[in-house]
Amino acid sequence: MRAMVLRAPNTPFEMATVPDPTPGPGEAVARVITCGAGLTIQHAKAGRRKIDFPRIIGHEITGEIVAVGTGVSQLKSGDGVTAYFYLNCGRCRYCYSQLEPLCEAGGGNVGLECDGGYAEYIKLPAHIFIKYPDGLDYKKHPAEMGVITDALATPYKVLRRAGIKGGETVAVIGAGGGIGIHQVMMADWANARVIAVDVAANKFDACRKAGADEVVNPKATDMVEALRDLTNGKGVDVVVDYVCTAATLEAGMKALGQRGRLVVLGGAAQAFTAPGRDMLTKEQSILGSRYVTRSEILDVCGLVARGEILPLVTELRPLADAEAVHDLVERGAVTGRAVLQVA
Repeated sequence: MRAMVLRAPNTPFEMATVPDPTPGPGEAVARVITCGAGLTIQHAKAGRRKIDFPRIIGHEITGEIVAVGTGVSQLKSGDGVTAYFYLNCGRCRYCYSQLEPLCEAGGGNVGLECDGGYAEYIKLPAHIFIKYPDGLDYKKHPAEMGVITDALATPYKVLRRAGIKGGETVAVIGAGGGIGIHQVMMADWANARVIAVDVAANKFDACRKAGADEVVNPKATDMVEALRDLTNGKGVDVVVDYVCTAATLEAGMKALGQRGRLVVLGGAAQAFTAPGRDMLTKEQSILGSRYVTRSEILDVCGLVARGEILPLVTELRPLADAEAVHDLVERGAVTGRAVLQVA
């Protein structure tokens, strides 16, 4: 099969011919139709996350099952599938409680600790594949369907994790990024008032189209003052930080109002100082949010199937263009999601 192979960190992709995978017991193989190209895997390509090489990266797939190993009954040839990012065991107390990101025997991530979707075929433990529900037309929109697992499901989890309610004010830091702009979309879907915060002013039109009511550029104004001005001095209800430097996290805390919640989930995830007295007197909270559960992915698939929301894919290129696409991702030049067409 054709595959884009990384031989070492911070090196170009190599289009190579590698053996077709065959499923062992409990495994399945899917033909890859599309695969998303996001910042998580770019970190590995650039050497910012340590993985073993050579490696075929990529996890946000749309595919179809072509073969299953012995003992696999939940999948059959022809099933439309995507992939769950975490290589969870499916058997521990957290997996049974539908908290797969906390799996006690987690084996890493698809496309990082095992070969992923930048290839014509992908082999995974069968339970890592997620079968698309009836009503979701993955053949009509394969690029959009493949990125649901991250682009929409992650912001959907944030809505639940922070308990965001209609009428609340939500500030999204890094709103112009691949996940940030979908957080704007999901917060708008939840009937919140959304303030997009980003240093890339050229992405503000896209943020507004995605549902932002206001935009703030920290390069042009003091972010905390701007957020307080936009809330008549009360502060915002929720800050979702997809950048997570010490500066953005501390500013996010200062911008919170009473019972405000800061959600930490992206970027550098640096250590920061929180104002303990404000947290006490205003009953504020700091919440961490890891990757989503399988049930949350299926929830969002339902939203997409019903036409309530659709991921924003702005770059769709052939697999051979992987290097150019990752250059765009590295430079932050993608608004929405970039996807590679494999089949």
